[in-house]
Amino acid sequence: MHAKTLAFAVALASPLAFTAACAATGNAPQTQAERSPVGAAGQAVLVNASGANIGRVDLRQGPTGLVIRVEASGLTPGWHGIHIHATGACAAPFTSSGGHINHSEPKAPHGLLNAQGPDDGDLPNVYAGADGKVNAELFTTRARISSEGPGQWLWDEDGSAIIIHANPDDHSTQPIGGAGDRVACAALSAS
Repeated sequence: MHAKTLAFAVALASPLAFTAACAATGNAPQTQAERSPVGAAGQAVLVNASGANIGRVDLRQGPTGLVIRVEASGLTPGWHGIHIHATGACAAPFTSSGGHINHSEPKAPHGLLNAQGPDDGDLPNVYAGADGKVNAELFTTRARISSEGPGQWLWDEDGSAIIIHANPDDHSTQPIGGAGDRVACAALSAS
């Protein structure tokens, strides 16, 4: 697995049940040059294809990566792929958000379990409980909201977006792991 990959994810289906997924990131300590200034934060509204507000996305910058908290409702129960997309636009059917963030490597293969991947927009799946609600925290070293540090800067000129898909991501099939339609979007922008 790539040394700079997703480190930790927790998805809460309800206050009483949760699923945790961990992936090793390697044991090499990061140098100061590979760290981001801590403290940047952001928030975006999550909308469905009808434009209705169905939740929010909160972002917090840590020294070695980005914590992404997702709160959503109205989703089909079960697992859903979730990715970081290159453009901060959420016009349904959310194709306006473009592909995954891969500014330095636009042809990077998709998939947390792909031997040649992951790409910078890959995240673990989130789980919607029987009530259609998602409460999840994700961590990635491949994106940042601090103006300096490792990972793709999400608040570039055209922003970025968090997209939730209709189906789970199998983390290896190209181009998007079989995740299917884009069912929710949060436009990320510094302004």
